[in-house]
Amino acid sequence: MLQIAVTGKPNVGKSSFFNAATLSEAEVAGYPFTTIDVNKAVAHVVKPCPCRELEVECNPRNSQCLEGTRLIPVELLDVAGLVPGAHEGRGLGNKFLDDLRQARAFIHVIDASGSTDDEGRPCEPGTHDPLEDVEFLEHEITMWLYGILHKNWNKLVRKALSEKLDIAKVIAEQLSGAGIMVEDVLEAKRAVTKEYKDWEKDDIINLLDSLLKIAKPMLIVANKADLPHAEENILRLQEKYDNVVPASAESELALSRAAKAGLISYVSGESDFEIIQKDKLSPQQVNALEYIRVNVLQKYGGTGVQEAVNQVVFSLLDMIVVFPVEDEHKLSDQKGNVLPDALLIPHGSKPRDMAFLIHTDIGEGFMHAIDARSCRRVASDHELNDGDIISIICR
Repeated sequence: MLQIAVTGKPNVGKSSFFNAATLSEAEVAGYPFTTIDVNKAVAHVVKPCPCRELEVECNPRNSQCLEGTRLIPVELLDVAGLVPGAHEGRGLGNKFLDDLRQARAFIHVIDASGSTDDEGRPCEPGTHDPLEDVEFLEHEITMWLYGILHKNWNKLVRKALSEKLDIAKVIAEQLSGAGIMVEDVLEAKRAVTKEYKDWEKDDIINLLDSLLKIAKPMLIVANKADLPHAEENILRLQEKYDNVVPASAESELALSRAAKAGLISYVSGESDFEIIQKDKLSPQQVNALEYIRVNVLQKYGGTGVQEAVNQVVFSLLDMIVVFPVEDEHKLSDQKGNVLPDALLIPHGSKPRDMAFLIHTDIGEGFMHAIDARSCRRVASDHELNDGDIISIICR
């Protein structure tokens, strides 16, 4: 399953975001390092299910369908909070960085209200600049990778020269434990113009800065968006960075729990809710819900939690959803399940790529594919589109 790490310094609402996105119960407290061991749970990205369009009743296996919306699972990792100097072992730095190895992308939760200092301790709202938090986390991860490369750099250069290898291949092998691919290094290497044998510390750091943006892109979640000073800081963040989502994880948790108790009608990601059992709510609870409606939902169009997960998968990682079937006429698998699976695959994937994702044997025996909507054969070099329903024909 696709893994996404929820990162950030202590006490900014990481575990609250994680709980809101996954409906889990990771420990939350108002002091640093509440999270010590990595928490893992399933969140979902959402896409329209073709069942409504095609007027069929689906039988999902690897996902869920909720009134025509397909919920496709991804795994979130709630890791220990990061403090300055983590790459040198401060705080729980080494453990934090080790937990990030296989994550495909980062959700960086920051306190948009500026009410936690650089160590994660509570401070007066507005007294800490959240833009500093973005820069420090990027720097810590870059320096963690630099530490891995630096201790063996001369040896890596000698290997590339003596074996006449592309330095990108050598670097990728060294960083393979962090989930780095050679294609990522080749693309990042374009940022450095000097010959690799002449690279100095700054050149390697520039390479790694570029590499992280490619191999492990980061979404900024501006949490506590309803608190004082948050709005002005969110505007500053959006001016400087492309991928910023205002959010209130506490509001999402409150709405989800009220919906689960049957007190309100609310689906994660929606911009409003309806109170359905007002007589069971105290005046304070009604006021709290109205506060969320005005200061979060109406102001930002939602709590930001579901939007953040969707943006990471569909925008940063550029994934699409396809629906594999065995019988293109019945839109089913061999057991008769209609639209049984929803696959997340990279944009630009071809039918053969999809076949290998389903099973190695299917990929190796691939002959051609059929578009179930048109019942027409699809060429092996055809780029799949978001929402395609595809039947793979193999030997």
